[in-house]
Amino acid sequence: MISANNVTLRFGKKPLFEDVSIKFTEGNCYGIIGANGAGKSTFLKILSGELEPTKGSVTITPGQRLSVLEQDHNKYDDGTVLDTVMQGNARLFEIIREKDEIYAKADFTNEDGERAALLETEFAEMNGWEAESDAASLLNGLGIEEPLHYLTVGELAGPEKVKVLLARALFGNPDILLMDEPTNHLDLAAIDWLEEWLINFENTVIVVSHDRYFLNKVCTAIADVDYSKIQLYSGNYDFWYESSQLMIRQMKEANRKKEEKIKELQEFIQRFSANASKSKQATSRKRALEKIQLEEIRPSSRKYPYIDFRPDREIGNDVLMVENLTKTVNGVKVLDHISFTLNHNEKVAFVGADELAKTTLFQILMGEMEPDEGSYKWGVTTSRAYFPKDNSAEFDSDLRIYDWLMQYSPVKDITYVRGFLGRMLFAGEDGEKRVRVLSGGEKVRCMFSKMMISGANVLVFDEPTNHLDMESITALNQGMMKFPGVILFACRDHQLVQTTANRIIEFVNGSVIDKITTYDEYLASDEMAMKRQVYTLGDMEEEPREDA
Repeated sequence: MISANNVTLRFGKKPLFEDVSIKFTEGNCYGIIGANGAGKSTFLKILSGELEPTKGSVTITPGQRLSVLEQDHNKYDDGTVLDTVMQGNARLFEIIREKDEIYAKADFTNEDGERAALLETEFAEMNGWEAESDAASLLNGLGIEEPLHYLTVGELAGPEKVKVLLARALFGNPDILLMDEPTNHLDLAAIDWLEEWLINFENTVIVVSHDRYFLNKVCTAIADVDYSKIQLYSGNYDFWYESSQLMIRQMKEANRKKEEKIKELQEFIQRFSANASKSKQATSRKRALEKIQLEEIRPSSRKYPYIDFRPDREIGNDVLMVENLTKTVNGVKVLDHISFTLNHNEKVAFVGADELAKTTLFQILMGEMEPDEGSYKWGVTTSRAYFPKDNSAEFDSDLRIYDWLMQYSPVKDITYVRGFLGRMLFAGEDGEKRVRVLSGGEKVRCMFSKMMISGANVLVFDEPTNHLDMESITALNQGMMKFPGVILFACRDHQLVQTTANRIIEFVNGSVIDKITTYDEYLASDEMAMKRQVYTLGDMEEEPREDA
């Protein structure tokens, strides 16, 4: 068990947390939710001991091991992948290293033998003989295949490093597991594997995530961070939402009844206070009136943007034709004779572990990159708006937000432009900010403003939910669902993909699997079943080799 006891954290005079007391018990997975800036990640740092609270304390059951998903993706670049994962259990790895040093001695003494025996006993108690195979199994489950296990972490691509850090955090059955946005940079297959792993995990998990589907699937409780407090709710994210909304409705209804009673008492007092025969009744009602207290209903600190993509013209039947697109990047063929045709009613999710293939395709289709072979053709009725994965070049400017958006507006009117910014929560002085200093989430919302103001009938999104809070993801999801045009997108948010896409194109070794279906139906398809069987057979083959 891990608990926070009267924890207060202040930055200057402003409290981020005020007298927070909460217990996290064994066998539960707790989802930490709240608006951007509410302090979710900071609270995890307090629990892990990385950050000291201004007041209060954190206690952990003696003897329990705490594991944290680290955020520095380059921290372990010099170590091998397998060793880095096993170092997740520091004591076990220390035993392995000390044993190896003892057995490598040329002058092995009796004292060395006694020390080795003690280490071997502790090693066996910690299931050390299964350590390497357990680490390999975690890596395989996350999509890091065996040939990569013996490379250094620095030789891996960015998304692969993230998976190694995740495997490191999961390794060795920790008693308490802290994870901040574990699904960031993971492909959908790896997220699916992680969900199943956490569902079967029997110890304590505390996780910050903006992925609604993930929270619904793995969480048994929700800790809501709002107004310097943390309120605990039983159940998953959807249950929290319904419970919190029900609580607000009940408080409003209770206040409404109290207000009616207050009005009734005030009218009686006003009418009969001067009447001698009813003065006692009036006095009694005054006392009753003084006892009635209305519930304070504070509006949530969460703010929902309003995302509404409205095309200026209706799209025709011919949208996009792609024929034999081929592209090699850094010596790797990421697109290998890709062909497909889009129709006017399609919203296509591009999935698969190969992020570079998706980004390369989008860059080619948006004219930012030339293919090595093949061609593509947009329909004459199409107009396109693009959300790139890397938007930093868009904001390399000292312009204020409203001047930045004015560049892309067909109507050169400040009131018109400010209307789009207001929908994205840039009201009043917020529109005066310089775009160069915006946060990641603010830049994303600016990009949505640019896409909305364009009036395009084809939208292309490359990982649009990165840097977004739950409220913005929900608003984007709703905006994409009701958009009447065509969408091409890559996204790790399961719920957004499932509720938006009616066609799935998966990249597999430069080629594609193309299905007219929803995402959940695709995951249940024969193609995905065969892929899962291949992974299972691969895991089964490892056991005899390890025993040998």
